[in-house]
Amino acid sequence: MAAAGNGETASPPQQEPAPVPAEGATSGGGVIAKLEEQLRKTKEHAETYPYVWGSYILVYGGLGAYLAWRWRKLRRTEDRVRVLQDRLRKLAAAEESQTASGSASTAPTPPPPQQPAAGPPKPASGP
Repeated sequence: MAAAGNGETASPPQQEPAPVPAEGATSGGGVIAKLEEQLRKTKEHAETYPYVWGSYILVYGGLGAYLAWRWRKLRRTEDRVRVLQDRLRKLAAAEESQTASGSASTAPTPPPPQQPAAGPPKPASGP
C-alpha cells in the first residue's frame, strides 16, 4: 500500500486470466465445468431470492401434477377403449361364425330389398 502523502492510489489485486483449455478439454471437461458453474449460479440465485423460486416450484409443480393427472386419465381411457374394441371384435367374429355355420346348413337367403327414403322425391335439377 502506498503512503498517504505519496499521491498514489492502491489498486486492487488483478486476477490472472483463466488459461485457455486445450481442444480436448472443451469437449469433455469444459462442458462439465460450465454445468457446474451454472449450477453454482442457480443455487446462489435461489438462496438470494427464495420467494421467486418458491413461486416457480408452486406454479410449475402444479402444472406438472395436472399434466401427469391428465396423461394418466388419457391412458386409462385408451385402455378401456381397447378392451371394449377387443370385446366387440370377438362378438363380431362369433356372430360371423354363427352366420357362416347357419348358412352352410341352409340355402343362402337373398338380402331384403332396399326401401327408398320416405318423403317426396327430389326434383331433378338441370336443363
